[in-house]
Amino acid sequence: MGKLQEFELTLNNNKTVYNPGESISGTLKISLAQSIQCKAIKVNCQGFCGVTSKAQDTDWMEEEQYFSSSISIADKGTLKEGEHSFPFKFLLPAAAPTSFEGPYGQIKYRVRAFIDTPRFAKDYKVEKPFSISNTINLNEVPHIHEPSSSSVTKNFSYMLVKNGTVVLKAKSDLRGYVAGQIIKVSAEIENKSEKSTGHVVASLMQKVTYNTKKPTLDLRAVAEVEGPGVKGGHKGEWKEQIIVPSLPLSSITGGNLIEISYYIQVYLKYPEVSLTLPIFIGSIAVDPTLPRPSRSVPPKPIPRSNNAPAPSPTPTPVTIDSPAPSLPPRTNPKPKPRPRSSYVPPTAPPAELYPQLPADYNMEIPRTPQAESGQNAVSPNAFSYAPGLSFSQNANNASAAPPQNRERSQTLSASSTTIQPPDYRSSPYPHEPPPAYEDSFNT
Repeated sequence: MGKLQEFELTLNNNKTVYNPGESISGTLKISLAQSIQCKAIKVNCQGFCGVTSKAQDTDWMEEEQYFSSSISIADKGTLKEGEHSFPFKFLLPAAAPTSFEGPYGQIKYRVRAFIDTPRFAKDYKVEKPFSISNTINLNEVPHIHEPSSSSVTKNFSYMLVKNGTVVLKAKSDLRGYVAGQIIKVSAEIENKSEKSTGHVVASLMQKVTYNTKKPTLDLRAVAEVEGPGVKGGHKGEWKEQIIVPSLPLSSITGGNLIEISYYIQVYLKYPEVSLTLPIFIGSIAVDPTLPRPSRSVPPKPIPRSNNAPAPSPTPTPVTIDSPAPSLPPRTNPKPKPRPRSSYVPPTAPPAELYPQLPADYNMEIPRTPQAESGQNAVSPNAFSYAPGLSFSQNANNASAAPPQNRERSQTLSASSTTIQPPDYRSSPYPHEPPPAYEDSFNT
C-alpha cells in the first residue's frame, strides 16, 4: 500500500449483529511507513435501503437513508509514521429496520473511515458492515392466537365431456411463528368427480415487494411438504408439519421500500386449485397463557342533555407551562319530534250567517237607495290622478249628460227592472227530429 501499511476498522468484541437503540463502538487502526499530509480523518456510521428493477444491480432506482452520523478523529496536519489508533462510538436509532439483502434491493448498515488528503493526492477509505436485528413480539399482533383458514371450490372438465367439482379446505394451528417452530397444517379434500386428484402440496412462501415506480415481486418457496391425492367420489383428510427455518422477520408496518411477508400455499397438482394462509414470522413466540390483544375501541362521547341548558363558557387563564384544558367532544342534539298538524277540515257554516230567502224570490238584485235616487255612491274626484283636475257635483247626473246619452240611460234604467232570466223549462226547441239521411236528398 506504499505509505499506508494498515488501514482497518474493528468493532469491540468482534460484534456484528446489533439491536435498534444499541451503541456501536470500535477502533480505527492506521499504520504508516512514512508521514503523510491529511486534511481530516473521519469515521461515518450509515444505514440505508436501495431498490432496483434489475437483478443484482447496485444502481438504485429508489434509495432511502435511515441515518448517517460522522465524527472527525483528526484535524488537518501531518500524520507521522508508525501505528495510530482512534476509537469511535455511535448510537443506533431505535426505529432502524432489520437488515436484508435480496436480488432487487437491500437494507444495509456499515461503518466507514476516510483519510482526506490534499489536492492531487490519493484518498483512502475503508468500511466495515454490520447487521441490525429488530424484535417483533408476536403476542402484540391482533388475532395471532387464532388459526389461519381458507377454502376454495373448483369446477373442472375431464375426458372432454365430463365435469367435476373439488372442494379444498386448509388451516394452520396459529398465525405467527418463530425460527425453529413447527407449523401444523391440515387439509380436507372432497372430490365430487369420477377422476382422482393429483398430490396435495403445502409450501411456506416468502413474498418480497420492492416498491419502485413499478413494484417488483420476488416469490420463493422456503419449505415444502407433499401428500397423496383423493380418488373420485371420496373425501380425504391430510395433516403435515413444516419446520420454520431462519428467515428475515415479517414487515409489520407498511410504507417501506422493501416489504417482507409470508404465507402457506396449499394446492393440488390436478386439477389446478390452490389457496393461501397468511402468517407472520417474528422473534418472540406466541404465548397461549397471555391475554389476547384486541384492537382498542375509542370511547363513545357522552350525549348532552336537551333539558338542561348548556353551560356558558368561562374564560380560563392559560399559561405557557400548563397545557390548555381539554373540552368535551361536541355532539349534535337529538332531533325534536315534529309537532302534529293543527289543520282542521272545513265544515258547513252555521245557518245563522245566511238568513232564509223568501219563497217568492225571483233572483232579482235589490237596488240601493242611491241607485233609486240616481246619485253616485262615490265621488268622481276619488279617481282623479292629475293635479288640479276636478269634476262638478250635480244632483242629477242624467241632466248633465248629452241628450243622446240621457235618453239611452233612461231606457236602460227602465229596462233593468224588467229583465228576467230565461225559463228553459218552457222552451219549444226542438220542434221535431232532424230528417233522415234518405230524406235529405229530396229537399
